Amino acid sequence: MGIEVVDIRKKELRKRFRTIRKELGEERRSELDARIGENLASLPEFAETDVLLAYLDFGPEVCTRGIIQRAWEAGKTVALPWCVPGTHEMRWFKVTSFDDLVRSSLGVEEPRPLDENEQLLGTGQRMMALVPGLTFDATGYRLGYGGGFYDTFLAKFDGVSVGLCREVQLSQDLIVEGIIDAHDLPAQLVVTEKRIIRA
Repeated sequence: MGIEVVDIRKKELRKRFRTIRKELGEERRSELDARIGENLASLPEFAETDVLLAYLDFGPEVCTRGIIQRAWEAGKTVALPWCVPGTHEMRWFKVTSFDDLVRSSLGVEEPRPLDENEQLLGTGQRMMALVPGLTFDATGYRLGYGGGFYDTFLAKFDGVSVGLCREVQLSQDLIVEGIIDAHDLPAQLVVTEKRIIRA
């Protein structure tokens, strides 16, 4: 499958899954996301985690605020991503309150990129990373938003990676869909409101 065909297919799938999650409605999304948070919190991997690398939900993404609150209450370190301008790299910065965040020019809440708050990888701490996506499949592959930030990150992350996905946004097989290539890396687990998939 040529690059142009893959790009068209990705664009079609992104449109489809944006429509699916929008049509759920805010109240239904909140219900499903609360169950996803409960399932995630039930994981032994979550209990064992020292550092939670969490995305902060934006718009109709699977909500992570309840999960982050649980992590704080359990005494875990929480770090959020800051996208390095002009690159596909993310740096992670510790936050202890939602009040620590600032709003970017794109309207997204981000941590303040202060060197003293940076959470480095490879410190020997047990880490879990929450991975966003428009859709995941049962092998952990995902379709993101096209920025490449999480593929770059996962290539050097040696902790537990978890995709958060509502059941209606699951795909059968993204390899068969023809949109997965060599740089795409799967999450190790996918958590929905109904189940935990060990990819």
